[in-house]
Amino acid sequence: MIPELGQFALLLALVAALVQSVLPIVGAAKRNVLWMQSATTTAVLQLGLIGLAFAALMRSFVVSDFTVRNVVENSNSLKPMLFKVSGTWGSHEGSLLLWVLILALFGAGVAIMGRNVPDGLKARTLSVQAWISVGFLSFMLFTSNPFERVFPPPVDGQDLNPLLQDVGLAMHPPLLYIGYVGFSIVFSFAVAALIEGRIDPAWARWVRPWTLAAWTSLTAGIALGSWWAYYELGWGGWWFWDPVENVSFMPWLLGTALLHSAIVTEKRDAFKSWTILLAILTFSLSLLGTFVVRSGLLTSVHAFAVDPERGLYILGLLGITIVGSLTLYAVRAPKLEAGGIFAPISREGGLLVNNLLLATATAVVLFGTLYPLFVEAVADDKISVGPPFFNASFIPIMLPLIVVMAVGPLLSWKRADLPGVLSRLKWVAALTAIAALVAWYIDTGGPVLAVIAIAVAVWLFFATLREWALRVKLGSAPLAESWRRARGLPRASHGMTLAHAGLAVCILGFTGSSAWKDEVIRFGAPGTEVSIAGFDLRLEKVERLRGPNYFSDMGTFTVTRDGEPVAVMRPERRSYPVAQSQTTEAAIRSTIAGDLYVSITAPADEEAQAAGMWTMRILYEPLVGFIWLGTFMLVGGGLLSLSDRRLRVGAPRRSRVPSAVATPAE
Repeated sequence: MIPELGQFALLLALVAALVQSVLPIVGAAKRNVLWMQSATTTAVLQLGLIGLAFAALMRSFVVSDFTVRNVVENSNSLKPMLFKVSGTWGSHEGSLLLWVLILALFGAGVAIMGRNVPDGLKARTLSVQAWISVGFLSFMLFTSNPFERVFPPPVDGQDLNPLLQDVGLAMHPPLLYIGYVGFSIVFSFAVAALIEGRIDPAWARWVRPWTLAAWTSLTAGIALGSWWAYYELGWGGWWFWDPVENVSFMPWLLGTALLHSAIVTEKRDAFKSWTILLAILTFSLSLLGTFVVRSGLLTSVHAFAVDPERGLYILGLLGITIVGSLTLYAVRAPKLEAGGIFAPISREGGLLVNNLLLATATAVVLFGTLYPLFVEAVADDKISVGPPFFNASFIPIMLPLIVVMAVGPLLSWKRADLPGVLSRLKWVAALTAIAALVAWYIDTGGPVLAVIAIAVAVWLFFATLREWALRVKLGSAPLAESWRRARGLPRASHGMTLAHAGLAVCILGFTGSSAWKDEVIRFGAPGTEVSIAGFDLRLEKVERLRGPNYFSDMGTFTVTRDGEPVAVMRPERRSYPVAQSQTTEAAIRSTIAGDLYVSITAPADEEAQAAGMWTMRILYEPLVGFIWLGTFMLVGGGLLSLSDRRLRVGAPRRSRVPSAVATPAE
């Protein structure tokens, strides 16, 4: 009964979305206030109905209702409760339901909190948002029903993919989807503004907090996924330029450009076309990611194994969204006013360079991701585009961007004095040179690109701190005065400082863990000793343990340095009988200098297995902890900026005489 209730709620949600997609936008065209205001009611109703359906599916997982096919294929009665709950979004159908729930959540958010948004713009925005809902709700109901029944029900389920039975993966999809889908409301604002034919600083003020919320959540989702890959997959890496990783990274890159472009539109009434185009392209890339992971094109731990026919439906939605919105942009954008004029050397000029480099970097990642698929489709030949291509093409684009990032916040609007700005950074330049020399000394001979990256990271970090210090007059005014000025700064300014510094910290982690990683892979039985990066490790024993729904082979390693005990590390190899799959649980000893990483797997050779041999993978990754610290700072900077009262209040609007009667159509 409960699954049928959930399915009926989805049908009603589709009806509500259809009404919302037509009535408000027609009301805006006819200036009918009641029709426009119906968008608020239908948006909230749609959220309630989809929320009811989501709760019904979650309840089916929690109680192990094996009459529901989705539960049978993705759960098991022995699975811990946390992973029963997370199994709700661990499948194609369940994750799609989460997708539309978040879509409705953002629509209802604008409906409830967008009190300062003009009625016409608000009605058009919510109608466009409903168009997207109609597409995905119909896709789910007609091709991917999460409540499909199975009779007779099996005694138990097939279990969720063991790789996904992890705390990190329980939170990764919701955060990632809030980022992906969050850009939908920015897209809806952009299309609504094009339909209305008016884009101004007030529009940018309304768009900015939604952009920031989506960007912050997408940052957290990507970071959590990287952290999970690092400790769960057993290969010691945090990024492999996997196509499914790339399709989450591309919206982040363009979303970063969009966030900065919206600031220029708000502050200087410029970059209007840029902001609209970036809003369209960012959400289009989010839809592209949805298509890639659900079309059957890729085989990846991140991808949903579904038949290609479903992918054709999403491809149709993708085509309608991109072609329709870009056609509207092509018609309307030339009529937009140019806005504020600025000199090449100005803050606007720096942000323009920021946009160009981020867009170029996105294009490079897009090419490297889709080119193998294109070659396979056209020539029936499989090729691989991996880390060497992306490292050689992406990093040289990003390095100058980081250099510009350090200088940009110090530039004034309209026109800036570049020599004067650079003179304020002379001590930063000196520290950068010292950092480069230290990095070169530690690892004589390079790699050259790594040394440059360390220097650029130090340059950005200290330039960011220098810009903040100049704002509060730290060192040039009494400490009490600096404290007063710091308290008076908008939270968005502090958030920018924290985020830029966080990116610099991330770069230190990216560089150290990639350029100076030390790795040893060896077969060994208990008693085997391995030396790496000054540490001596000894495999003491491997014992068999039983978990809730798995068996574990746990190794015990003693770690010493210069004969002194340092740690005891216990990596695991888990076997899941129901899913007939295995996972690696690495043991990691983390310090500020780097991580010692140990994992074990059974060797493929049967004779080696019979002799009690294990494959030991031991790595030392310098500075890798800076990646997680830096991403924490990035997310913290986003949240701090989002808490800025100016964004909560929004842009003012003119008061109007309330009318109890709808304006008749002329």
